[in-house]
Amino acid sequence: MTTPAREVVAGVDTHADTHHAAVIDAVGRRLGDAQFPTTTAGYAALAAFLISFGIVVRVGVEGTGSYGAGLSRHLRSLGMLVAEVIRPNRQLRRLQGKTDPIDAYAAAQTALAEMDLPTPKTADGTVEAIRQLLVARRSAVKARTAAIAQIKALLVTAPEQTRAKFRGLSDDKLIDTLARSRPSSSEAIASAAGHALRSLARRHQHLGEEITDLEALMASLVKAENPALVAAFGIHTVTAAQLLVTAGDNPDRLHSEASFAALCGTSPIPASSGKTTRHRLNRGGDRQANTALHRIALTRMSHDRRTRDYIAGLIARGKGKKEAMRCLKRAIAREVFTHLTNPAEVPTIDDLRPLRQARGLTVAAAAAHFGVWPDKISTIERGARRDDDFANAYRQWLNAA
Repeated sequence: MTTPAREVVAGVDTHADTHHAAVIDAVGRRLGDAQFPTTTAGYAALAAFLISFGIVVRVGVEGTGSYGAGLSRHLRSLGMLVAEVIRPNRQLRRLQGKTDPIDAYAAAQTALAEMDLPTPKTADGTVEAIRQLLVARRSAVKARTAAIAQIKALLVTAPEQTRAKFRGLSDDKLIDTLARSRPSSSEAIASAAGHALRSLARRHQHLGEEITDLEALMASLVKAENPALVAAFGIHTVTAAQLLVTAGDNPDRLHSEASFAALCGTSPIPASSGKTTRHRLNRGGDRQANTALHRIALTRMSHDRRTRDYIAGLIARGKGKKEAMRCLKRAIAREVFTHLTNPAEVPTIDDLRPLRQARGLTVAAAAAHFGVWPDKISTIERGARRDDDFANAYRQWLNAA
């Protein structure tokens, strides 16, 4: 008779150069642990080590988005179920101590005991490429902001002859003037200030060009990955990119819109006391995704009548401005979740401009008919703004003209 293979659960404590793996059986008994290098051969040896103990039911990996990313991809390619394991809290580590085997066995025990662990991102598709561009853009934006702040600070303490040249200029004019300046003062301080300001201004311009190039690359990837998301009202390339990155290349890992709202930090948190029953903003979750939803909310509050009516209705029912904003962001998260998991086909608008030109109508004439600014007609025709109801009405009018 053959002995049936036993089921085992593994845990991995990840590091930059080595990974430590540990294996336990279905009742938590320790079977073995070992350390492997973070190379392709090391990943293969680690997988073989796990399989040698039996059928691997689950592998809990720490840091699947950082040190464990390569190992997670390798294990998934072998058909293993990988789960994200959060490292133990500091209090527990003080009681049990900390070594690589201890952490690896703790990861395995967590993977065995908790069945609702997060599913890690696959990080093997277009969204991963978008994430890399987004990281580069974010650092460029921070550096550009630091450059203009340093320019302003240097001008405050610069000699009066230097300050007088640039007093009253707007930021754009200031950067352009400083970048083209040719410092030629006999005083050491004034000369150094001039060179420093010119260097910072040119850095600011270079970073601006870098940001523009990165956004252009992101725009093509985002539109190809999820055209419905980037076409939604108030969602720009950068915000769409961030929301795609938050969901990952496998958005099906998000089991419900509530889980996505919690991931974005927009799930309601009870804040009731005594006779007061209310909820407050969630300050957890992915703060970058929360920032993206906040920007969408601000855009819609400024330019969308339905959003303004929605906020007004919430305030009329007794909710404060922060609570109304929380509700709006939660509603936007619900819409975004639908775009991520079940994107709808984006209606084409390529026929609008040729149709108008074929009828011999101008943008001004179309705007006058609908009682809107000509800019709205232009943005609708170019696809810079999505308004399906208006686009359909515009098309029907053109066909009847």
